[in-house]
Formats: sequence, structure tokens, C-alpha cells
Amino acid sequence: MMSARLLLCLLFSLFVRFSSQSSTPESDEFLGPVECLEKKFTRESCDLVFCPPWQLCINGRCSCKVAYVCPTEGMTPVCSHSNKRLHSYCQAMAVSCETKKPCMSHFAETCTADQPKFSAAVATGTGEVRLFVPSTGSTGGGGEEVLVCHELWDMAAANVACKENGHPLGAASTGTVSYISLKGSHNNQLLPSKCVRVRCQGYENSLAECVIYNKVNIDNRDVATATCLQTPDEDCNFSCANGKCVSLSQTCDGVDDCGDRSDEMCCKKCRNGAFRCSTGVCLHKEAVGDGMIDCLNGEDESKTYTIILSLHTDPETSLPLPMNTEYTSPKTETKVTRLHLESKLHCGVPNADEDVEEEQVRGRRSKRVVGGVPARPTQIQWQVALEMKGRLHCGGAYIGGCWVITAAHCIGLNPSLSITNTGVSGQDSQAKPRPNPNALRVKFSLWRRNRAQSSTDIVPVQNIHIHPNYNPVTHENDIALVELDKLPTKEECFVSNSAVSPVCVPWTTRLFQPNHTCTISGWGQTTGGRLSEVLQWANVSLIEDCQRLYNDRFKPGMICAGDLDGSVGACQGDNGGPLVCEDELGVSYLWGLVSWGEGCGQPRSPGVYTQVAHYFEWIRLHTGWPAVTKYNS
Repeated sequence: MMSARLLLCLLFSLFVRFSSQSSTPESDEFLGPVECLEKKFTRESCDLVFCPPWQLCINGRCSCKVAYVCPTEGMTPVCSHSNKRLHSYCQAMAVSCETKKPCMSHFAETCTADQPKFSAAVATGTGEVRLFVPSTGSTGGGGEEVLVCHELWDMAAANVACKENGHPLGAASTGTVSYISLKGSHNNQLLPSKCVRVRCQGYENSLAECVIYNKVNIDNRDVATATCLQTPDEDCNFSCANGKCVSLSQTCDGVDDCGDRSDEMCCKKCRNGAFRCSTGVCLHKEAVGDGMIDCLNGEDESKTYTIILSLHTDPETSLPLPMNTEYTSPKTETKVTRLHLESKLHCGVPNADEDVEEEQVRGRRSKRVVGGVPARPTQIQWQVALEMKGRLHCGGAYIGGCWVITAAHCIGLNPSLSITNTGVSGQDSQAKPRPNPNALRVKFSLWRRNRAQSSTDIVPVQNIHIHPNYNPVTHENDIALVELDKLPTKEECFVSNSAVSPVCVPWTTRLFQPNHTCTISGWGQTTGGRLSEVLQWANVSLIEDCQRLYNDRFKPGMICAGDLDGSVGACQGDNGGPLVCEDELGVSYLWGLVSWGEGCGQPRSPGVYTQVAHYFEWIRLHTGWPAVTKYNS
């Protein structure tokens, strides 16, 4: 029989082994929370970060685009290793994304078989990184072998170098070596006399896809080294999503040490001067104020944050980036590509305000959205009114094209808005009623409830799409899409109107955090119980954990906004209207739709809204657009 002591030892060893394999990562003052870490977010988790231009955000993951959808106008051509000339860096990266192999050799107008191609190697033993960089535009030769300077060299770049040399998990460590000692170890064999600085993001499959700065003479400076990872460590502080292990000190520092960026995705604060987005993602300090938005809400490019960062930056220790005149910068090409893609969709920024028929509201200032104030006639340019039988029925929001979003209860419960399906014989069947588009009209740029202004446009409805899982009893999935009728022989649904702008549709529920100040608007009841004569608006705050206030009545896809003291909130008549939040760069997103609540402005009873981002994929499916949002498209 097994002794008690031996049995205890066996059980303890099993417990230790099981504990070491637990999916719960170790945490520290920078890393966390655990609930985030357990989800194993990576750079492809577009709920937290932007996809690069050669990928598309679908169901919360970045997926590869086909190369031909990348923009080509104004881009620098790329020569591939297969001797094909691609029109842009985006196209090369799309191919690389799809094949998981390096595609790009170098930027060049021509690409022939006899033209030398880019190569990179990590030397065995000494670990120095050697590159052959072709001359831009060379047709039958040209280029130079160089080493990598130690400045800017980090684990993100070392990971790329090692992956390019057959090590899928990247580098185990980075380092430097003096050029003099390196020459000695090579027995005075001929070594390159120049080096280049390299900056990688971590997603690249080759150092050719990274930013390569101008060559400099090495002289007596150090050069970069890498030790490639052979097998994953069994004992580690932080387990990356890809299985690689890194130390806690490598997390939340803005550098992609894991190779999949999972070490930078869930951070309470950042180390080593890195910048923390409000979503918990740490960025390299070089990303702040570089002209390309990295944080979902644009805070890394807002003047407020860049000024604060500059005040806390020591100019003596912050070296300027090296020159980039010899080689085209992939970062610049990516920036241009993103600007091109984002310019295709105009949303979230109203046109210059050109108020028409501005009048004084008679009597004392009215209050509706308890605590609200009258809007100017063309102030809220995405606000629409749904009209039934000549009466304003509900609010809604214009999202572009021929599409309006409103609450399902504005359409799905009203008998006047429904028609009954009939059988072949023409007699009523027992099929459930379906919405009747002919019963609705959508009014754009309406200010006074009962009177159009010169900028008002009235548009008929072609179709209505109520969420298939809408439950009128529990208010779950309280969202509907209203498809507008097109103008005769045109693709547009109304004549261009400078008083009408679409609001952006958010693709992630993490774009705005609790306590963020947002805006509600509508023609709902005032504190006196009367419907407001003119469009009203008010600021409200997003409220965290409304489950504690409404218990099991609060379902997935719902959010709360208002004030717990009841001083501000939506009211009857505001149904289906927009809850709009603005990011740090002034872009507005449709964050919610007025759904339900306990009375109007009651203490500890904030308004409950349908969370639009929760239904992003459903919205995109019905609208048929390649993108319904400004980014991740």
C-alpha cells in the first residue's frame, strides 16, 4: 500500500503542476485586471485596437483583406520576393497576412528577376543581425549589406528577425555587442561598415516590412543582437496568448515582446514612459502625436494628451527619430492608406452650423429630457423624427446612406404600424404581423415638433428590419433599422442637405468608458408632463454596472445613462432617440437608443438604452456596406 506521506507528496505535486498550467496569469501593479487577461486579447482583437489597413474587423477579430481592395492611388509600389510589382505596401501586407510568409522585398518602381531582394539573418553564435537592403528602383543590381544599429532595437524587432529566420515564437532576448569585439570574433573577416536603425510594430513577417532609417557609419558603436527562441519556457511570469513566456517587467511597456501584442492589451498603467489608452492598451511613446490614431477614442492624437506628454518628457533623454530619406517609410505609407480609407466615410462630424429660422422659445425655458435645453434648429444633424399618420411617433438616428436606426418598440408593438401576413387564399393567417413601411415617414432636420423648417426633408420608408430576437416584454434586442426609399432613378434617398450629417456606428463596446459624458436628444415630455415643442438635448453620464439597479431586468445589449439623483434623463416621447458620445478628436458615435426606464428622472432609476455597438455585426449585415464606421474598415 502507498504510504500516507507518499500519497500527500503525490497530491501536492499534482496540485502544483495543475496550478502552473492555470490560465489565470500572474499580475502586478501594471498588469491587469485578471478578467481582461483571461480573454487573451491580441493585436487582432479589434474590440481594443484598430486593425491595420490590410485587415478588416469582423466579429471582434482582425481578418485579412484581399489585396485588390487596398487603395493604390498616391502609394509607393513594392517589389515582392516573387518578382511581382505590387501597387502599395498595403497590398504587400495583405498578401503576407494571407500567406503568413514575407512577401515584400523593398519599395521600388520596378521588379525583375535579376534584381536583388531583401534578406535578413541572425548570425549563429554571435547573434548580430545582418540585412541586405536593395537600392530603391534598381533594375539589375545594387544594394548593400548592413548591420542593425543598437539604437531603437527592441524585442518587437528581434521577434520579427527571428520569425523571418524560422523561429515562430520570435526572440528569447535582445542585446548589443561592440563592433570591435564582433570583428575579433569573426577573425577579422569582412564585416559591413554601416548599420541602419530599425523600428518594428511586431505584426511584420520580415524586417523589410519595418521602418528602416538611413545608413550610418558604425565606427566604434554597438550593434544589435538577438537570441532566437528554440522552445517556450516552462516557468514564466506572463504567458502570452501565442504560448511564449515573458517576464512581468516586459509587459505594459509599449513594446510588443510577445510577438502578438498580448503583453500590452490589459494594463492598469504603463511602464517606461509608454502611453495608456483608456481601453487599457499601452502604446510606445513614439505613437503619441505621430498623426495616426492608435487609441480607439483618439486620445493619443488629441492636443490635450500630447501637450501633457511633452510637459513630462525630458528633452535631454528624448532623442529625435533618425532621418528616413534613403528608404520609404512603411509607417508613412500606412498613415496615407488609413487616411484614404477613412475619407470614404464621412460620419460623426456635423457640417458647419447654418441655423435657419432660429426663434426664441416662448415663455420660460422648457425642460424635457429632464434637465435639457432647446437645441438650435440645425444643431443635432443626425437626429430624425419618425412620423406616423401625421404625428411625431419616435426619434431615431441617421447613420448614412439610406439607413436610420431606432428602437424596435417604436415599430414592433404599434398595430397601426403593422400588416398581417396572408395566406395564398388571401385570408388572414396566424403568422405574426410584420412592420408596414408605408405607415412611416422619416423627417430629417426637424426642429419644431409640428412645423417643418426650410432645411426639413421628409422621406418615405422602403423597408423595416426589426432585430429577430426582439422581446417586447423584456426589452431585449430593442433595435430596428429603417431603410429609406430611394429617389427615382438614383441611389440616394434624399437631395444633399448641409443640415443633415450621419453619426458614426461604433464597432466595439469598449470605445467609451463609464462616467463619459454623452448627449441625449428628443421631443419628449417636459417636467410638466407636456411634449416639448422644439428639439431638446442634455448631457448625461454613462453609468457602470446597472445590474445592481435593475437586477435581472438588465440584459446583455443594454446600457444606462443619466444621473443617479434623477436630475437628467430621457422621458416619454424620446423613444428610439440617440444617445451620442464624442471621442477625444470630436467624432460622434451612436452609443445608445432610448429604450426603457422607471419613470422620468427618478432617483436611482437612470434611463436604459440599447447599446448600439452590441449589434454592430447585425447592422453591417443588413446595411450591406463594406463599412458603417469610420475606422476598422
